[in-house]
Amino acid sequence: MTDDTRDRAKTHFAQGQAAFERGSYREAVECFEEAVQLAKAATPLGGEIQTWLVNAYSAVGKQQEAVALCQALARHPDLDTRKQGKNLLYILQAPQLQRPTNWMTEIPDLDAIAEGGGKNLGSSGYSTTTSKPRSRPKPEEPPIDPSLINRGDNGFLWAALVGIALVLGGLLWLS
Repeated sequence: MTDDTRDRAKTHFAQGQAAFERGSYREAVECFEEAVQLAKAATPLGGEIQTWLVNAYSAVGKQQEAVALCQALARHPDLDTRKQGKNLLYILQAPQLQRPTNWMTEIPDLDAIAEGGGKNLGSSGYSTTTSKPRSRPKPEEPPIDPSLINRGDNGFLWAALVGIALVLGGLLWLS
C-alpha cells in the first residue's frame, strides 16, 4: 500500500468518524467502506476502520452486516482488532431487553433533517412524550428555638456508664 493510498484511507476514516459523531450514520458507513477498500482489511488500520464500520452498520439498522463483519474481525491478524471484534460480536448477539415505551425518548434521524430541512419533523423536531409533572420541593421547616430544647439529665448516660462498668468488671473478675 502506497503512502498516498494510506493517506486517502485515513482521510476517509476521519470523515467517517466525524459523520458518525454528528449522527450521520449513512454517510459514515459510506466513508468507512471506502476507507476499508483503500487501507486493506487485514492491516491494523483496516481493522480499526472495520470496528467503526460495525458500529455504523448497527446504527443504521444493518444488524446482519454488523454481525458478519464482527465474525470476520474475530479472525483478524491484529490481536487488538480480534479482541474488539469478539467483544462487539458478544454485544450484538446479546438478547434484547424489553423496555417500557415511557422509558424511552425518540431521537429523530439526523439525515432526515439534513435532507428535508427539518420541515417534516414538526415544530421542534422531537416527538413529545407525556410525563408526570414534577412535584415541588417541600418548604423548609423553621429552625427550632434552642431555649425550647430539654437539656435536663434523663439518666440514660449514667445507666449506660454503670452498665459498661459492670461488664468490664465481670470480664476482669472472670479472667
